[in-house]
Amino acid sequence: QVQLVESGGGLVQPGGSLRLSCAASGFTSDYYAIGWFRQAPGKEREGVACINTSDGTTYYKDSVKGRGTISRDNTKNTVYLQMDSLKPEDTAVYYCAADARLLLARLCAPVFASWGQGTQVTVSS
Repeated sequence: QVQLVESGGGLVQPGGSLRLSCAASGFTSDYYAIGWFRQAPGKEREGVACINTSDGTTYYKDSVKGRGTISRDNTKNTVYLQMDSLKPEDTAVYYCAADARLLLARLCAPVFASWGQGTQVTVSS
């Protein structure tokens, strides 16, 4: 059973940066699509950035292009999301998700099979 644990959320001022971590375990396939998603109060969950771990290809949604970077550390089974130039509208619960269907990385939509519990990110002065 895939387990995902997010960390690194918190309160940050507008214009600041944050790095979220997703520690993964229980993988039964060699490669996974792993993504970061977020859900703001009253809004639907949306994709932020995704990565195909078989070749490292990354995909970003328009809302974070140029401000977000998804990366992986295979030795630690951890995926990161670096967010810069944060805006109040980035405030949300951020979730890490994984799925053995690698094509889902390109889609980067919240249809992944396994989810973490989420970490709160609040951007406010």
